[in-house]
Amino acid sequence: MNMQLSRRTFTTAAAALAASALLPLSASAQSLADLKKKGKITIGMLVDFPPYGILNTSNQPDGYDADVAKLLAKEWGVTADIVPVTGPNRIPFLLTNKVDMLIASLAITPERAKQVLFSKPYSAASIVLFGNTKTAIKGPENLKGLRVGVARASTQDVAVTKVAPEGTQIRRFDDDASAMQALLSGQVDAIGCSITVAAQIAKRAPAGQFESKFQLLQQNMAVALRPGQDEVTNAVNDFIARNTANGELNKLYQKWLGADLPKLD
Repeated sequence: MNMQLSRRTFTTAAAALAASALLPLSASAQSLADLKKKGKITIGMLVDFPPYGILNTSNQPDGYDADVAKLLAKEWGVTADIVPVTGPNRIPFLLTNKVDMLIASLAITPERAKQVLFSKPYSAASIVLFGNTKTAIKGPENLKGLRVGVARASTQDVAVTKVAPEGTQIRRFDDDASAMQALLSGQVDAIGCSITVAAQIAKRAPAGQFESKFQLLQQNMAVALRPGQDEVTNAVNDFIARNTANGELNKLYQKWLGADLPKLD
């Protein structure tokens, strides 16, 4: 009996130890003071989502998101250490402590809000179904039998999957650049993408070859932080509110997108 009890106790203890190893979040809670003491903020950012995130001619992260990250770091008196991430791995990078926060064109969705803390919106983009002008698409009902590309695990992936009728061939790619190339090379008939990606395609293709078919959604994008980062999230919200009111975010949006920052709710 004692031996069985000991085995049970050992097994229970081992299980508890294993479970604790899967819970890095509670041990990684940071305060604003922690970040300032460290002297830098490690920020995850997409670099394949122009003009929000790109690599410049020096192969360094650039774009609207990069400028927002640098402005935030400057206000906090630290440096911005920008780490390139992809659509599928950006939340895992945050939750496994590889980055302190995401300024990565991450749209606010109920599903994502179960995993991360979202700040107030700092940007917005329209998501459209973009395809060849010769392909007749007026609405989701016309997608049946067509090949539609999306970046895997992206907001457009969710939006297309939600409206596409049975029989639509949804083809998922690692990122927007791959989906764009698939459209340009004729591997898909249309893709779900932001209006900025659509503009990039239009520049690369012969005039009039592609067009926006219909809007899938208007998405607001926010800074993402780990659960438990309430103090840092509040500080980010203060930064967004202040720089929305003083016009700094609008200046950056005009710089990169050539338009005023949309009204953000």
